Amino acid sequence: MGSEPHSQVLVEETSSVRILTLNRPKHLNALSFNMITRLLQLFLAYEEDPSVKLVILKGQGRAFCAGGDVPAIVRDIRLGKWRRSADFMSLGYNLHYVMATYCKAQVSILNGIVMGGGVGVCVHGRFRIATENTVFAMPETSLGIFPDVGASYFLSRLPGFFGEYVGLTGARLDGAEMLACGLATHFVPSTRLTALEADLCRVGSSDPVTYASTILDAYTQHPHPKQKSACHRLDVIDKCFSRRTVEEIISALIREGRLQGLGQCLIRENRMVAHMMKGDISKDFVEGCRAILIDKDRNPKWDPRRLEDMKDNMVDKYFKRVEEEEGWEDLKLPPRKHLPASAIAKL
Repeated sequence: MGSEPHSQVLVEETSSVRILTLNRPKHLNALSFNMITRLLQLFLAYEEDPSVKLVILKGQGRAFCAGGDVPAIVRDIRLGKWRRSADFMSLGYNLHYVMATYCKAQVSILNGIVMGGGVGVCVHGRFRIATENTVFAMPETSLGIFPDVGASYFLSRLPGFFGEYVGLTGARLDGAEMLACGLATHFVPSTRLTALEADLCRVGSSDPVTYASTILDAYTQHPHPKQKSACHRLDVIDKCFSRRTVEEIISALIREGRLQGLGQCLIRENRMVAHMMKGDISKDFVEGCRAILIDKDRNPKWDPRRLEDMKDNMVDKYFKRVEEEEGWEDLKLPPRKHLPASAIAKL
């Protein structure tokens, strides 16, 4: 999973700002166990440090973060070590929950690819900056898994039926479309990012969130030329995905998330992903990774092969706790002290 964790997450300090850079550019900054551990450690430490007012998260190279370290996860599963992979996912969910309930401002600069697990470490933060280089996707369905990292929470809160569209198709969005549907909070041309960072680092101690918001608003380009096409895409998606063209069991996960808090969504997703890592209901995740990432024949042999062969009782099993004799427990989210209402539901 890579070398020293400190080299995979670079830290730059100013008097009141911490700039964290995901540093696995050859792997498009895919998140290793070390990286998630380090990010969680840093975010918790900064929360207790009164001198830290703002955290900036970005990626080295042409990606912000292309997701989790899926090849390492698949290797563990094939070696019979599914618990290690499931623990890796649980740790990530804890990080997402901390970010979502963070009392200090997190600014994520998405200047490049942001997919899957990479979405999880930015979308729960206060500010999400897209550029003309941003490419967003939740491509999990092509790998035989489901959009996780809290997607049942944040996709369910997108306008209309856009969340169903993004989750079911794995469609790629550009920065303008992210802004149009609310996945991004601001759009800043990449040529202005250096100046933006410099201004953000001048944050004072009075009201860091308001300061950051004011600076980001000043740098944001409105309206972006592609906004009209993005909004038209939203209209078409609402017409298509509001119809019952796919069995309701497929969209139930996302739609149920509209009525629940992020914690409930993450606990449910953790149950589902544990079953997928274990492979007791289906081995589609390993097969999807084989077809897309390993052999790259793009011809996965799904089981069952057809949607109409998928039975409700098979789906229901994913939402149940993994058998007790395995020693598996539901996700235990970290306690959050003195949590204001404004610290969650940032989307």
